[in-house]
Amino acid sequence: MARIAVIGAGMGAMAAAARLAVAGHRVTVYERTTTYGGAVGSFARDGFVFDTGPGLLQLPAVYRDLFVKTGREPLEKCVQLVQVDPASRHLFADGTDVLLPNASRAGAVEALDAALGGGAGARWGAFLDRARETWDRTRRPLLEEPLPADTAPLGRDPYPALRTGLLRRSASTLGEVGSRELRDPRLTALLASYALAHGFDPLTAPASAAVLPYMEQTFGNWYVRGGMRALADAVYERCLARKVAFEFSAEVTDVREKDGRACGVGLAGGGCAEADHVVAGAPVAGVPSGPWPNRETGARTGRVVVCLALRGDRPADTAHRTVVHGGQGAPPVVTVLRPGDPALIPGPGHESLTLTVTVPVPGGTGGGGQWTGEDAEARAEAFADRVVAAAEAAVPGLRERVLWREVRTPADTLRETGALQVPGPALAGAGGRLLPAPNRSPLPGLHLAGGWSHPGGGLAHAGMSGALAAGLIVEGEGFRGSQ
Repeated sequence: MARIAVIGAGMGAMAAAARLAVAGHRVTVYERTTTYGGAVGSFARDGFVFDTGPGLLQLPAVYRDLFVKTGREPLEKCVQLVQVDPASRHLFADGTDVLLPNASRAGAVEALDAALGGGAGARWGAFLDRARETWDRTRRPLLEEPLPADTAPLGRDPYPALRTGLLRRSASTLGEVGSRELRDPRLTALLASYALAHGFDPLTAPASAAVLPYMEQTFGNWYVRGGMRALADAVYERCLARKVAFEFSAEVTDVREKDGRACGVGLAGGGCAEADHVVAGAPVAGVPSGPWPNRETGARTGRVVVCLALRGDRPADTAHRTVVHGGQGAPPVVTVLRPGDPALIPGPGHESLTLTVTVPVPGGTGGGGQWTGEDAEARAEAFADRVVAAAEAAVPGLRERVLWREVRTPADTLRETGALQVPGPALAGAGGRLLPAPNRSPLPGLHLAGGWSHPGGGLAHAGMSGALAAGLIVEGEGFRGSQ
């Protein structure tokens, strides 16, 4: 039985901790804040509850696998998963309104043809065929296996772009894929919204980002009753059941090294916790491949979340998620989440609604631009006014229904997670710039998990990172991921 110190209590770190504990190791998690879950947080006031991090889950099989491998109770015995249908509603600047069904390519093609006409659905379907090829080529190395020592092949874009124009040149960015292959500004905006939601600029994101809409339209979106924080609760309870120890308000300052390998962690105040292995689930200064937030992954973006407590009932036919594609003067994409979950409101006659916008922020953990410093609160409120105004396209009369609102910015993300940015998932292409830090660090005995490590950010990706880090410790250098 080895002693294992886990830095941070985010989803990837807890996934690794539970798996390692089941393998017979003595695991202690050191978390600098007073709670667990990392970016999967919630805000509650006056009987209203809001998800402040991810609002939906893709690839629930990742957490099903975690619960099967770490105990007798499956995931569905611990949380109630609900498939969201339609997957999304899209409102475009010209007034076009499209409902895309959940996990139905044929349904999406039909909906786009009906709303946009002109063969739009057929072009989207052909694009998804090419996206599927990209997924098939990258699924194992980018999701299911540790990064190889030679990542050069992953630096080449696997998307089979069409060759168009007089020079027969293929698209090299997602933005070019939209303009050349989709040939409709609304389809181009639809494609761009997937990149923006994950923190990538479609004008610079590689064409391989086509896997982002493919994943949603193939595997669907899922919601957890009671809010996504309930998933973090379930993973934490599973860790406790497997005898994982948690130390909260315990900030790790560095990883200790002896004889060329990790031997423990230094704690704020001068203490040291010895360990045979260390799993870094959060950025720590001095850790090889860090400080992680300076990496390119996530395109140096953060999120502004506006939590709205509303008077009045949510209409029964309301889409869970609406994406508003902004016009002039509005944010390019505003995501409106209306769960319709009785657990999130104080009673009938109320609605809990969140608005999310991806925004640029500086690299690293310092700075913060308009989101920190003097007058940051006033600037945040002014930005929130623009977001609410844009969202009114999806929720007529929204501003008249607001009882109160809470505005959360990258400054809140920095306080809760240690970084201003929200990391994006790993993408092939772009010369390897969008590959996160490997789970196996250059320092023996130190492994990395969580959104800043392979395979990148997002709830499902974080769970995968925990499985990969744990597998490398349990099975050693021969570990090649799930089979």
